[in-house]
Amino acid sequence: MSNLLEGKTALILGVANKWSLAWAIAQAFRREGASLILTYQGERLKKTVEELAAELGASRVLECDVTRDEDLARLSELGRLDAVVHSIAFANREDLDRPFVETSRAGFALALEVSAYSLVAVARAAAPLMSEGGAMITLTYLGSSRVLTNYNVMGVAKASLEAAVRYLASELGPRKIRVNAISAGPVKTASARGIKDFSKILGAVAERAPFRRNTDPAEVADAAVFLASDLGRGVTGDVMFVDAGFHIMGL
Repeated sequence: MSNLLEGKTALILGVANKWSLAWAIAQAFRREGASLILTYQGERLKKTVEELAAELGASRVLECDVTRDEDLARLSELGRLDAVVHSIAFANREDLDRPFVETSRAGFALALEVSAYSLVAVARAAAPLMSEGGAMITLTYLGSSRVLTNYNVMGVAKASLEAAVRYLASELGPRKIRVNAISAGPVKTASARGIKDFSKILGAVAERAPFRRNTDPAEVADAAVFLASDLGRGVTGDVMFVDAGFHIMGL
């Protein structure tokens, strides 16, 4: 690589620890010369994210709970942005542990608000800052289009997220803002461990994917670099699979 993001400023939402895909993406963006802005949710995560930001040499850290309009409004103070990485998802543990048909009304609404609507809200706040165009990237998963045991309401939320990507791409395209999603294979992140029998999913993918292994977070990060850089200037409204090829396989 050779400074593919030199001179660009990227806002990355979702860096919570060194096991997150957002962390891998932030590392790759910094390697390619981007100036980084990181967000955190709540005082509990503030110190951790500040330490991670210092390690990356991020230019700024700010609080942003995507369910609070006042936090989203604060994004307007950031100045020019060239890239936004949305790596945020949440569902109540009980709604992942029980059958999908028993998903609570409140749990369904919460999963869609945090995991899907938040991209719309972030795009609304960030788009005016992308005066010279740029890229918005979110993270999705195969459970958006195929039934994966125990993924439940999160699969429905990811389906909504992918639809939002297409609608945002259409509306923001005239402003030279590209909107894409990366569908990553299962990775041992803190959030993934909240899915029941997640280790079995990892084993099944490693056994059946064309590469016969699981996804490396660095592969997801490099795909994000491509989409954020000028190399990805012709790609929008797309879902890019980075999953060792597992999505092509049938029974």
